[in-house]
Amino acid sequence: MKYVYIYINKHEYFVIIYVNTMSVRDIAKRQMINRVNETAENPVGRLMVPRGGWIAFVRKALGMSGAQLGRRLSLSRSRISQAEKAELTGRVTLRAMEDMAEAMGCKLVYAIVPATGILEDVIEAQARKKASQIVKRASTHMALEKQALTNEKTSAEVDRLVNELMRAPPSNFWDN
Repeated sequence: MKYVYIYINKHEYFVIIYVNTMSVRDIAKRQMINRVNETAENPVGRLMVPRGGWIAFVRKALGMSGAQLGRRLSLSRSRISQAEKAELTGRVTLRAMEDMAEAMGCKLVYAIVPATGILEDVIEAQARKKASQIVKRASTHMALEKQALTNEKTSAEVDRLVNELMRAPPSNFWDN
């Protein structure tokens, strides 16, 4: 942030000018984070997979038999059954899910969203983990030299490091 004094007709004005120093990479990253957060906050981001899987659930909701879905895809009824079972075990491909959804007049919606909260929460949790590790290592050495920090100062240092790591994460940020 830059502060500038402006003089107009013998009057002094104090103006705060904010200079955006974000790089194109930072702006692109911010846009991606916003997109993930919007998806996570959307009801789609909170959907639970139906007990029998989406293929069977939607097919049955439409009143469509496995044989009818199979005919639309030029597949056998047993192949549809295999795909429904594969979905339950996580072995169905996205392509197969997309094809089946399309054959049922639907579309596949696919996203990876934070388990809880927003993406910044995931980043902050990692920053806190890293900061705690760094402070713990330093505290161990300081204690050996009888220079241990109080719990309050240790906590403040962790918070300071969290902010620093979130602002400019090092290349090893996601290691460990």
